[in-house]
Amino acid sequence: MVAAALAFVGSASAQQWAPAGDRIKTKWAEEVSPSNAHPEYPRPQMVRTDWKSLNGLWDYSITPKSQAKPSTFDGKILVPFAVESALSGVGRTVTADDALWYRTEFTVPSAWKGRRLMLNFDAVDWKAEVFVNDVKVGTHTGGYTHFSFDVTPYLKSGANNLVVRVEDATDDDFQPRGKQVANPRGIWYTPVSGIWQSVWIEPVAPTHITDYNVVSCLKSKSIDVTVDAAGVQEGDVVKVFLLDGGIGYSTETVNAAKAAKDGQYAVLASGMAAPGGSVTLNVPSPKLWSPDSPYLYGLDIQILRAGKIVDRVAAYTAMREISVYQKNSNTKLMGLNGEALFQFGPLDQGWWPDGLYTAPTDEALKFDIQKTKDFGFNMIRKHIKVEPDRWFYYCDQLGMLVWQDMPSFSDNRKGKWGMYYYGEGEDFPATPEAKANYYKEWTEIMNQVKKFQCIVVWVPFNEAWSQFDTKEVVAYTKKLDPTRLVNQSSGGNWEEGVGDILDNHHYPYPAMRMWDKNMINVLGEYGGIGFPVEGHLWQADKNWGYVQYKNGDEVLAEYASFAEQLKQLIKQGCCAAVYTQTTDVEIEVNGIMTYDRKVIKMDEKKLHDVNVGVIKSMPTK
Repeated sequence: MVAAALAFVGSASAQQWAPAGDRIKTKWAEEVSPSNAHPEYPRPQMVRTDWKSLNGLWDYSITPKSQAKPSTFDGKILVPFAVESALSGVGRTVTADDALWYRTEFTVPSAWKGRRLMLNFDAVDWKAEVFVNDVKVGTHTGGYTHFSFDVTPYLKSGANNLVVRVEDATDDDFQPRGKQVANPRGIWYTPVSGIWQSVWIEPVAPTHITDYNVVSCLKSKSIDVTVDAAGVQEGDVVKVFLLDGGIGYSTETVNAAKAAKDGQYAVLASGMAAPGGSVTLNVPSPKLWSPDSPYLYGLDIQILRAGKIVDRVAAYTAMREISVYQKNSNTKLMGLNGEALFQFGPLDQGWWPDGLYTAPTDEALKFDIQKTKDFGFNMIRKHIKVEPDRWFYYCDQLGMLVWQDMPSFSDNRKGKWGMYYYGEGEDFPATPEAKANYYKEWTEIMNQVKKFQCIVVWVPFNEAWSQFDTKEVVAYTKKLDPTRLVNQSSGGNWEEGVGDILDNHHYPYPAMRMWDKNMINVLGEYGGIGFPVEGHLWQADKNWGYVQYKNGDEVLAEYASFAEQLKQLIKQGCCAAVYTQTTDVEIEVNGIMTYDRKVIKMDEKKLHDVNVGVIKSMPTK
């Protein structure tokens, strides 16, 4: 799948862009340029053949919020990299009193005439107002979710002017922002403002598929596919074909219709329903998805009118089931496909020294997941950030379980963090506005990513950071998606009998502060073994870690010691663990890899063997 060539009227040359700042960078930074800034198809679970990337050099300006659109701009910015990042070419900070302006021009291919044009933004942090040819076409709030506008009525022949105005208060407001702060320090990092995921246009039929979700049932050997659509007419029908895919199945390389017709991938089942209804596809001999065998099925989703296809997308899914596994009267474990599985993986923050929230390239985005797999882990806890769709796509393909955190909108200093007993903590004093926005963004995040089968656990809160109304939030999360487990608060304030998981945090060595035989007991964070590697540091001194060592052998020895202690907890009923962390992040030097991903701090083969030994140590009978 290749995007149409960039067509920016009067766009700047590559000589007008260079990475900002002199900090460390990844090896992929050298591949980034205005002509190839994330050119890949952004949404691999819902692929159409016609589309066009708008990534590249745009004009930008930072003005006071009260100021109107500037007549002249400050310079050029490389989209989709946040304005604070080196790869944006800017490296400037946006405050709560500022407005960040973007401007570019695009043309619409003549071959798209007669179709609706969707202008798609995959993520803009935090409030975005969008103008096409001086007409305001819409506003969106939320830094982690897609939004689209049908801009067809506002287009003209030739060049079309696109302006985006952004406000981002970072930590001076109620907006979910994870680890971003205006004053980076310790475990808190550089702000990310504005466009940080792809911008693109796509022609669609007046009646078109907008989204879908898939739920598999191993007991009935079936898959239910629910398809949402816009512009439907009476009598329109959704038809879904299930294709026999395989490990590594890709919607980008497989034309679903052609593959089925040519016999490359057999059609296993098909069904029809009204738009918004559920299509049930029976799978007589299901091939289940797991970390050891991440089998994916192809989907060909169509909208039919009088028997003719009016819209079609290539998609995929998997058959897998996550559940509470009752080992005995005293132990509950995490079950995958009806069998107990110890879930073990790193805390993954998803930050980059050159792109901040945005990986420099698609290859880099996949790299962290592949290395996590190479290290012997089977799970990633995605920590208070939501990644682009392609990240989840690679987790599906590679076989990586995911715990998805909700990004927090504050720390825990205004509440009471209770870490030892039920009911010990106190809620963060969230305002009604903050609560309403939390529900809005959490709903949008879950609805956006729940079609990815790699996700097995939802984590609404972390360590009492902006934690409020836990029982109500967990119940809402369960209602929105009853197919996955809910971790009420990873290492935060616990309420008895709420959700599925009791999640302890303990640094540096693994330990459980509390147990409950009626809950799944997990160690949601431990470790943090620090090793500052000279030449690969965000800053030369004042680096931070829970504990620090001088070389990789010392780090591995401590890591292996912690693994033996973890095995003892597993014998007592601990059934999942999260090690801090995948990479160093800014002045944090607790990573298995350095921030620039150029150094793996431990012997990789020995690390792999230690981790596999931990996973296999859990008795399942």
